[in-house]
Amino acid sequence: MRSLSARHDVAAAAIDAANADDPTVVLVRGQRLPLALAHGRLAAAWVQQMHLDAHETWLLAARAHHLRRWEVPRQSYPAGRAGYLKWRRDQKARHAGDVAELLVAAGYSGDEVERVQTILRRDRLSSDDGQQAVEDAACLVFLETQLADVAKRMEHGLLIDVLRKTARKLSAAGAAAIADIPLGDEERALLTEALAPD
Repeated sequence: MRSLSARHDVAAAAIDAANADDPTVVLVRGQRLPLALAHGRLAAAWVQQMHLDAHETWLLAARAHHLRRWEVPRQSYPAGRAGYLKWRRDQKARHAGDVAELLVAAGYSGDEVERVQTILRRDRLSSDDGQQAVEDAACLVFLETQLADVAKRMEHGLLIDVLRKTARKLSAAGAAAIADIPLGDEERALLTEALAPD
């Protein structure tokens, strides 16, 4: 595993502090945490688990992938898929902008900050290993922390479709890591159904 610098620890702590204000609290792996904080820590952990030599920029992008996300709620955009996609795209751009100040304060160069921002925007998944690593982590975090809740609110057929679309975003490493997600029996059964060959 690649050793991490002191400035990484400073930046990670600053991102965690920013995310600790999320008013939504979730229970994750036996610990109650603000949602954005849980998402950031889990995503960084997934990247590190799947890529033992992950560069610090990958880990910081993973940690910041929901940076202060609650400040612009989904409900502030129009309903429907188009509204959702615009909200998600705008959020990625906002996270990329907001993380710069934290990284500069921790001692990262302009090129390194730009690299983290590029990963956060995730515009070129197929040609950028760092972007794909963070996308994998974001999908795994979604499955671990939100699948149970989404399953209660979404019609079964639509949920299965969402899970299949999520799985299509994953690399081979991300798909393999699904087996390591701590899930309940119902959630595991949903994933088994969604990922079964046609």
